[in-house]
Amino acid sequence: MPKGGKAVHSDVGLKSKKKAAPLKKGSAKVANDKSKPVTKKPSKKKSTTKKTLKIKTTTLKTKTKKSAAKPKPQKNKAKLASKLLKWYDKEQRELPWRAKPGVVPNPYHVWLSEIMLQQTVVKTVIPYFNKFISLWPAITDLANASDEDIRRAWAGLGYYTRAANLHKCAKLICEEYEGNFPIFAEELETLPGIGPYTAAAIAAIAFDETATPVDGNIERVVARQFAVQDPLPGVKTKLKQCATTLTPPRRAGDFAQAQMDLGATICTPKNPSCLLCPISSSCEGYHLGIESTLPKRASKKPKPTRYGSAFFALREDGSVLLHQRPPGGLLGNMQEIPTSEWTENKEQAENMLKSPPLKGEWWPVPGNVKHTFTHFHLELKVFRIIPGEEAEFTLFADAERCKWVHRDQLADEALPSVMRKIIQHALNS
Repeated sequence: MPKGGKAVHSDVGLKSKKKAAPLKKGSAKVANDKSKPVTKKPSKKKSTTKKTLKIKTTTLKTKTKKSAAKPKPQKNKAKLASKLLKWYDKEQRELPWRAKPGVVPNPYHVWLSEIMLQQTVVKTVIPYFNKFISLWPAITDLANASDEDIRRAWAGLGYYTRAANLHKCAKLICEEYEGNFPIFAEELETLPGIGPYTAAAIAAIAFDETATPVDGNIERVVARQFAVQDPLPGVKTKLKQCATTLTPPRRAGDFAQAQMDLGATICTPKNPSCLLCPISSSCEGYHLGIESTLPKRASKKPKPTRYGSAFFALREDGSVLLHQRPPGGLLGNMQEIPTSEWTENKEQAENMLKSPPLKGEWWPVPGNVKHTFTHFHLELKVFRIIPGEEAEFTLFADAERCKWVHRDQLADEALPSVMRKIIQHALNS
């Protein structure tokens, strides 16, 4: 149809252009008889028809213009994988746990890095990974290490149950698998600390199994490729299904890492560099101009704030009182500056100032220490004391789990980030 909807206009004059039917015998006289004038009544219907047709014509013009703007990209899965892998071969990031091209990946390195990367960014993980490999070059070395040594090396990385599960997993692999990791994701997922994502990542990257890990970077790439506009986290299953359709039968591990690198360097959360993207031609989000808005996220509930007190005791000989937290739960078995219970009731928290670990005169340190965990904010009032050599523990101290450590050796202790904040705040005030 010619642009502008001319076919619609041609229909308007259809009656006037219609050929006259042959006249019956004797009918010409009647037709040419001017003695009886014919009066035509004005037709309101005609003007309405013109108006309606005008609206229809305009609508057709609009539709024609919109459809001609940009054809919807057709996703050729094999071609997409080929383009992305070709880009990855040239542009891949150099990471200490990643095997060089042509070198078989080390499953121990892949597993260790993936555990550390759970909810932690690459920049933070790199020094911790290097420290662990230096201390425990093989999984057998890690399995034979003490819990305390592992907690010390992990301190500051957060999510401390990962460290406990890391040790359990290393022991199990050495005892039941003779130090060799299972190959398939289904079996890997049965090991301590390994969930569906980590199992798929190890299977694909370490063993080139056709598995599809989906981390935050891959979620973003896939959401934009398929223009998935449903919000996270509810749409995770759909994104996993979409990602699975893209995974090639060969080089699945390289393909997963290529998506991770693409998300980290080009398909970034804000201001993605679509002109540099090797697969932008098949990206539906880019085609629609909505790539920067994807993936969408459901509005989060505000995190509650918990309050409490921290008690910093520093003796004249430079020793600081530490307490080992109970096993399990938040910061399980980690060392801490003794604290009161953390509660959302601010008035109740103020009453807990009567629960220090040592008898003596405590004075408040100006200002508060603030820290954010996954599910809540924490605000602590810090109190300080210089106790004598024979200072007595109170009933709140749990004395069997307490010890004195010289301030110069605190860096070697398994102290979480929030506890290091408390120490710094107490010493600098």
